[in-house]
Amino acid sequence: MALSRVERLQVWLFKAFTAVLFALFRLLSPRRSPAAGSGEKRLPPVGDPLLLQSATQLARKIRRKEVSSVEVVQAYINRIQEVNPLVNAVVQDRFSTALQEAALVDRLIEEESGGEDVLEDRLPFLGVPLSVKESFCLQGMPNTTGLLGRRDVVASSDAPPVALLKRAGAIPMGVTNTSELCMWLESHNRLYGATCNPYDLERIPGGSSGGEGSILGAAGAVIGVGSDIGGSIRMPCFFNGIFGHKTTPGVVSRDNQHPPCTGRHGEYVSVGPMCRYAEDLLPMLRVMAGPNAANLSLDAAVDLKKLRFFTVPHDGGSVFTYPVSQELLDVQRKVVARLEADLGVEVAEVRFPGFRYGFPIWNTYMGLPDANGKTPRAFAELMGEPGGPAWPLWELLKWMVGRSKHTFAAIGLGLVEMTRGSTPSPFIVQQKEKLQKEVEELLGTDGVFLYPSHPRVAPRHHHPLFTPFDFAYTGIINTLGLPVTQCPLGLGGEGLPLGVQVVAGKLQDHLSLAVALYLEKTFGGWRDPGGPRPKQNASVH
Repeated sequence: MALSRVERLQVWLFKAFTAVLFALFRLLSPRRSPAAGSGEKRLPPVGDPLLLQSATQLARKIRRKEVSSVEVVQAYINRIQEVNPLVNAVVQDRFSTALQEAALVDRLIEEESGGEDVLEDRLPFLGVPLSVKESFCLQGMPNTTGLLGRRDVVASSDAPPVALLKRAGAIPMGVTNTSELCMWLESHNRLYGATCNPYDLERIPGGSSGGEGSILGAAGAVIGVGSDIGGSIRMPCFFNGIFGHKTTPGVVSRDNQHPPCTGRHGEYVSVGPMCRYAEDLLPMLRVMAGPNAANLSLDAAVDLKKLRFFTVPHDGGSVFTYPVSQELLDVQRKVVARLEADLGVEVAEVRFPGFRYGFPIWNTYMGLPDANGKTPRAFAELMGEPGGPAWPLWELLKWMVGRSKHTFAAIGLGLVEMTRGSTPSPFIVQQKEKLQKEVEELLGTDGVFLYPSHPRVAPRHHHPLFTPFDFAYTGIINTLGLPVTQCPLGLGGEGLPLGVQVVAGKLQDHLSLAVALYLEKTFGGWRDPGGPRPKQNASVH
C-alpha cells in the first residue's frame, strides 16, 4: 500500500506550507549567528584532570578521600565559567549552594564509620556534580522552558528523578537551556537566547535537552538529566558527542516537568540519563528509576556474543526526511564490521517499510486522545500561559515586525498544529500497527538494531527550520515505545560528532546499555571539543 492521492496532496501542501514559513524566516531574520559576537571559534581544551573522569570514578575517589567533593565541584564551576560565555548552556547556577553541599559531603565522609561499601550502596553519586534540564523542577531554580510568560516561575520542589539523584548524593550545579516549551530541536528561546554546540559555535546543540547536551559535551558537566518525546535526549547527545538513554516509557517518573503530559503523550515521553561516559548510564538509570528499576534486569550480565544484532541503514526514502549522509552511512557500516570481527556475530541488514512514514506516524499519535477521551493541550494554549491561548497567525505578524514574545520555531509549530486533522488516517494507523508488530517480533528479548540518529551531523543555527521533519529518525522510536541508547562514534571530517542509535525491545534497556560500553571502548567515546580535530575527510577510528 501507499499513501492515497488525498494523503499525498496533504503531504505536498504540508511541505509547501512549511517551506513558505521558513523562506519567510530566512528573508526577515538577521544573518548573524548566535555565536558571532563571542570573539572565539573554539572552546579551550580541558585542563583539569578531574574533568576527564566518569561520575562513577569521581564518586569512588571522593568516598576514598583521594579527592574532596569541594575540589570536584570547584573544578566544574571553573569549567562552566570558562565555557558558558561561549555556549550559553547553563541558564541559572547554584554554585554557592553547591559548594556548601559539597562541604557537607566531605564532612559526612570524615564521620562515616560504616566504610566505603556502605556509602557506595546508599549514596552511589555522593559528592558528584549534576546538571539538570530547566524543564524539570529543581527546588529554588527557574522552571520556565524558555517561555517569557513563565519568567517568574521558580520550582518549589524537585522532580522525582532529580530528587532520587540528589538522594543518591549528587549535587546539582544549575539548570540548562531548552527549546521554547521543549518542542523543537534547537535550544533557542526568547528568555535565555540560543545555546551553541561546543564543537562548533556556529552549529546547534539539538533540543529540547540542548543545554544539557552542550554543557556535557563541553566538559562543564559529567552527568545530567534529560527528557525525550521525539528525540530530545538523543539528538543533543548525537550532536554533542555524548551518551544518552531514552528509557522504556514509564520506567522513570515524568512528573514535575513543564509542559506536563496530556493526551497520550505519557506513552511516548521518556526521562533518562545523559553523560559523557558510558559506565555512568546504568547506575544513573538504576537511581532514576527508583522501585521501577526492578523491572529492567539491570543487574543481569549481558553476553554480547549471544545477542542478535541488526542494522537498519535508513528510513527507506521518506518524502519527509533528507537522505542520510554518506559519512553517517559509512560509520554505521564500520560499527557492523567491528561487531562481526570482535564478537563473531552476524549483523543482518533489515528494512522496515513503515519507517518511511515515521513523521506522519509520530504526528498522528501525538495528537490522539487518551483512554478517557482527553486530547493533548494545544501548543497555542501553552504558548499563551499564563493567559489565554496565543494566536499563531497574529504572533507571526508580530514576529515580522520584531514584536512577538515567541521564537519563529514555536510560532511555526503552532501554525502547523492547525493543519493536523481531527481524524487519524487509517493508512497511517495501519502502518504504525504493522511496524510495531514487525519490530517487536524482530527484537524479542535478545535483539538490538542500529539506526541513524539523524540524517546529518549537527546543523548550523536555524537550519532545522528548512529540514523540520528529520527528527523522524528519533521520533518513530518514541511512538514504538522502545528503549534506545545514543552512542558517540568519534568525530567526522568536519570535526563534528558522529553517532548511532542502539535500539532494544521493551524493558530490555540493559541490552543497549551493554552495547554502549562496547562502542565506547571500540570507538573512543566522548572527545574533548578543545582538543585536536581530525583532518577533512579523515576516517573514524
